[in-house]
Amino acid sequence: MINSNFIANSHSSKEAGRLANLLKNLNLSALIIGERGVGKTTLAQNIVDANIIDGEDFSTLVRALGSNSTLIVKNFDKVSNFILLKDSLKTNPTRIIATSTKKLDEKITDIFFGLKIVIPPLSERPEDIEALAQKFYEEAINIFTGNNDKKPVNIKEINLDLSANAYSLKRSVYSAFLVEQFEEKDILNLLERFLMQRLGSGDDYRKLLYLFDVPLLKAGFKKFHSQLAISKNFGLNRNTLRKKISELHHFFKSDEYKS
Repeated sequence: MINSNFIANSHSSKEAGRLANLLKNLNLSALIIGERGVGKTTLAQNIVDANIIDGEDFSTLVRALGSNSTLIVKNFDKVSNFILLKDSLKTNPTRIIATSTKKLDEKITDIFFGLKIVIPPLSERPEDIEALAQKFYEEAINIFTGNNDKKPVNIKEINLDLSANAYSLKRSVYSAFLVEQFEEKDILNLLERFLMQRLGSGDDYRKLLYLFDVPLLKAGFKKFHSQLAISKNFGLNRNTLRKKISELHHFFKSDEYKS
């Protein structure tokens, strides 16, 4: 890690951290590129302590140039007028540490930035995932219990969602922690609230039974590992079990559910 906020265990994030540390001692504008949730703004804040302006709000950005020697500009790809921004910077030379979810034309990056940092998605940085999950797990403990416990997280027991990088990972870790705290009454109340929003379409009982069947069967596969063992432990005819899995086939596409 380059500090407690930006996780840098993978080669690519260590390289991003190295460049960020270099920028701390240089009066150089830089662009940080990466998908939503990869840590662009966090890395920018590690480089400079500055106000954050959204590039989409162009008028506010131009005004801020006159009163700030350094700015963090997020969504730089959404700046509406690069020519006017260039002219404004000639009048008010401000150091900009910018972030963008899109790759910009090199002509633009060459005008505004002396260095470019690319942060890959979390799916390409497996070494960072566990460290981030641990950070979010400890946050959840503190938020929901008031304790500062350093209890280790077991990421093998969590369905990690990396679709939105750190945002979705954080949600999946928080959800896993809350489920660990649930009692039977909490689960029943949660299901009741969920179902209340979906009743009224007709034939609701039959349509919504999958909400019970799918997690029960998936838990059975994780615990007993085969259809035969599940049918014995559930007291369920194996043909009935196969039929139910077939009916819910879009939830059981993996080969692990076929035997």
